[in-house]
Amino acid sequence: MLFKKNVVIPEYYEFFNSVKVISGYKALETIPFELGRLGAKRPIIITDKGVSQAGLIKHVVDSFAGTDTVIGAIFDETPQDSSNVVVNQIAAIYRAQNCDSIIAVGGGSAIDTAKGVNIVITENTDDLLKFMGNYRLNKPMKPFVVIPTTAGTGSEVTMVAVIANPEKNVKMAFTSDLLLPKFTVLDPRMTASMPPKITAATGMDALTHAVEAYIGPQKNPISDAFAAAAMELIRNNIAAAVKDGANKDVRLAMANAALLAGLAFSNSMVGIVHATAHATGGVCHVPHGIANSILLPYGLEFYVGKSPKVKEYIESLLLHLAGPEVYVQTPPAERAAKTIATIRSMTAELKKLSGLPVRLSEAGVTEDKLERIAQTALNDGAVAFSPVEVSLTEALGVLKAAY
Repeated sequence: MLFKKNVVIPEYYEFFNSVKVISGYKALETIPFELGRLGAKRPIIITDKGVSQAGLIKHVVDSFAGTDTVIGAIFDETPQDSSNVVVNQIAAIYRAQNCDSIIAVGGGSAIDTAKGVNIVITENTDDLLKFMGNYRLNKPMKPFVVIPTTAGTGSEVTMVAVIANPEKNVKMAFTSDLLLPKFTVLDPRMTASMPPKITAATGMDALTHAVEAYIGPQKNPISDAFAAAAMELIRNNIAAAVKDGANKDVRLAMANAALLAGLAFSNSMVGIVHATAHATGGVCHVPHGIANSILLPYGLEFYVGKSPKVKEYIESLLLHLAGPEVYVQTPPAERAAKTIATIRSMTAELKKLSGLPVRLSEAGVTEDKLERIAQTALNDGAVAFSPVEVSLTEALGVLKAAY
């Protein structure tokens, strides 16, 4: 009964993801076997200094002990905003060390860089720009593995990569199902050292992926199922993960939530929250998870006032964000407001636990930047997937409300 009116079967939809998921407390130890099944015996590991200095690469290296798989090279100098220059540098190491596969260990930057390296190696090129855009890749890629060290981006199951080209002053976006890893490994050892504030921010990033996927115009029963599962895992585990990062159970739960949200939004897409968050990050360098966390309730309020259909979807979010008892006890006319209030309660608790900002002003955004952020948001790809059209005035209104 609770679900009947909220299950939407579109006249037509597609859902695709080919990534094998390996999740567990000793999941890393399966990597050599899984690589062997793909005919790979000499991987390069691509990561960054933060990950290597935290000692996380040792967990990965140790998983190869006693096997005939040899790590060909480790590159740990991936910058936060990676570029084609770095990609070509890593590709040269890959070739020189006779590697045959790629393991990305880290967050979005390391994963996107690894995807770029795979393009360069597979296409035997040093010019990524030639392959920028949607579905420009045609050749089977090298075996590619992702081990996320944050629980937020969902990049381990997305077919997108964004890499800077400083010479042309552009961010190159690549979309292809060929960019998907062959498998991804979720192991709580890899996220155990995340600081509380980053745990909170990445968790809210995952929640925003799930929420926007659930209310978007390309929503479908499969994306809804993944989004709902992600929301429930986050609701039940995010505060515990912030309080006790060493708790392997909640770390694994949050890693799975991020992956599920990634599966959802990579098929049904995101909307105004991500558009304004991307723009806030671009203009004011606010970390993406923090921007999403701040803007999520205000984006939902905008939708409630614009579309009765989207308002219904937001009402149904309450079931997953607060549980069946709260959902049943809340009058239907009040469910949308209760959904938004529930998210605000969550971020207020996270602020107390970790210092997570709840206003743009708290994140270092100045009021004079809001109009530029709004203008930038309207040019962001995510706004095209908003369930309602967004004007400059409306985007600015969301930002002012969040300020």
